[in-house]
Amino acid sequence: MSEDAPGPETTPSEIGQHDARTLKIRWGDGHESLFDVRELRLACGCAQCVDEWTGEERLDPNSVPEDVRPVKIEGVGRYALQIEWSDGHTAGIYPFRRLRELG
Repeated sequence: MSEDAPGPETTPSEIGQHDARTLKIRWGDGHESLFDVRELRLACGCAQCVDEWTGEERLDPNSVPEDVRPVKIEGVGRYALQIEWSDGHTAGIYPFRRLRELG
């Protein structure tokens, strides 16, 4: 298996809300990750939130409401989630490998 091929540790078997402020992902290897939804929003790595050339964070945490939440979550191929947020942000793609590291 190549390093980029998805393995059970980076393949979700279940994705859903744990509670009103927490997203849960259960991985193919049985591990469960819990994500505070605001922290997940602040971890967005898209070009609007992080400079593609310098890696400098562009997102001002004070601009993200405390009650931000996912409005829609969709799979992107077999490698990521795209989350539409209640603050209007729709550009973020969260690769499964990165989500596993964050969780």
